[in-house]
Amino acid sequence: MLQCCAPGSPVPPLRGALPHSATALRRRLRQCAEWIPEAEAVLDLLEKCPENQKKGGFPIIVFEGLDATGKTTVTQAVKDTLNGILLRSPPPCISQWRTIFDDEPTPTKRAFYAAGNYILASEIAKASTQAPVIIDRYWHSTAAYTIATETNGKVQDLPPAHDEVYQWPEDLLKPDLVLLLTVDPEERVRRLQLRGLEKTKEEAELEANSLFRQR
Repeated sequence: MLQCCAPGSPVPPLRGALPHSATALRRRLRQCAEWIPEAEAVLDLLEKCPENQKKGGFPIIVFEGLDATGKTTVTQAVKDTLNGILLRSPPPCISQWRTIFDDEPTPTKRAFYAAGNYILASEIAKASTQAPVIIDRYWHSTAAYTIATETNGKVQDLPPAHDEVYQWPEDLLKPDLVLLLTVDPEERVRRLQLRGLEKTKEEAELEANSLFRQR
């Protein structure tokens, strides 16, 4: 779990760094849609999602972790064991534009990933009426990356415990359980090399950032 700074410590201005509602997300996406056509497409999908999604009768389990920490293997195994439904963030309907938004300014990139969580929530709500839902990354990844990059990875600069940046968005569907998968850094590099993959820009930042090694 991310630790918070002690009372009286310097606090970075995180308010507004990450849109904390679907309404705020729509506003930001409309602004960047003027020069990014794909933002308009994401906005259209977001507009089609019912507000305040409610979960069904089956559990919703989220697995978080960097690439090559075993999420694919574990989520598939849990899905098979529980005879559940496996979903991933960002969802397939927008993941095709991921590389486009990754090259955009930070506020635009954050809006894309945050919107993906709301769009995914619509799928989660429907799936949870049919079977247990297993999710590969959700809001936690988006929020943790925002917090760490805004504070430059300095634990002492984390906002106080009750800062709104830690709060779950009131209009976003909550999971029942969240599990963080970790692996030795050297082993993770070895796995990536075996796959013939390089670290993405975001993955490299996350790995280098000391804040993400805090529990």
